[in-house]
Amino acid sequence: MELKPPKSDLPTLEDVARAAGVSTATVSRSLNSPDQVSERTRQRVMATVRALRYSPNFGARALAAKRTNTYGAVIPTMENAIFARGLEAFQKVLVANGATMLVASSSYDPAIEEDQIRTMIARGADGILLIGAERDPEIYDFLKERHIPVVIAWSGTGVSALSCVGFDNQAAARELAARAIGLGHRRIAFISAYTENNDRARDRVAGARAALEAAGLDPSAMPVLETKYSIQCGRDAFVELMRESPRPTLVMCGNDVLAAGAMRAAHELGLKVPADVSITGFDDIELATVIQPALTTVHVPHRQMGGLAAEVLLAQVRDNSAAQQVNLETYIVERASLAAPGFQPTVAAE
Repeated sequence: MELKPPKSDLPTLEDVARAAGVSTATVSRSLNSPDQVSERTRQRVMATVRALRYSPNFGARALAAKRTNTYGAVIPTMENAIFARGLEAFQKVLVANGATMLVASSSYDPAIEEDQIRTMIARGADGILLIGAERDPEIYDFLKERHIPVVIAWSGTGVSALSCVGFDNQAAARELAARAIGLGHRRIAFISAYTENNDRARDRVAGARAALEAAGLDPSAMPVLETKYSIQCGRDAFVELMRESPRPTLVMCGNDVLAAGAMRAAHELGLKVPADVSITGFDDIELATVIQPALTTVHVPHRQMGGLAAEVLLAQVRDNSAAQQVNLETYIVERASLAAPGFQPTVAAE
């Protein structure tokens, strides 16, 4: 028998339950907690939902449960692939738990981010994902006063009493710089994203300087150029650094996109990488494997971070769990763009 939606009114939860031959509680669990219902029953309920074109009364459900089952995520930019990876994993876990994600981009502007946070809370977000720990303390006070759980990602150090799922940016950059110094590099330069209001970028520069200092070198002698996030900006910054005298033998980049721009500039200037200059990145996005030569970089577990951030946030909202600090491991991916100064590749004999 073909199921048809009621002619006069929109279908209700009771209509779905009656048509599916189950209780209203079973329909509710199938929609909101599918893991608590057998697969056969859930499929029957969902088939009925589709046939009746039923849509839950979001407002009534939120009022009854005192939550909306919606979670916000405010990221610095939509242009960075690392955030796309993390958000995809974040959303996947939410969807598996019957929740919805709202996402906004702040363009690295603290005022825009603050407005987006307030708007998401006004729209009823149960919890929120933020990138990095550095922001006006008043924002954290605003969230605390409203009992909104927060998880900080992409940063290894969160704010007291807030959850953090991230990694140590400074330690990762220090390890990469130390590896380069061990190869003989002494003249190192750094292309960074803007460090103001960006603890991730600032920590990466600090990590390189810490490695120089540990090796007995002068960290203040390392040229640092801060720029916007794009291949073109990485290219322009590299060209400027190559005007240094003496020129750096290694240019470290705060992310892989800037490194791709630096690589492009090196080719334009007729410089061989790594024979004339080595270049490194940070993040290990797919771009790092397709540029030539392939990029030595720091691998960041973006997807793992996003998924865990969602799990931590859900636990705080649904189970009233305590804040958690989760520090993930990074590692160096060695490819062809980093070698000893003056490196000459071995040419196979014919």
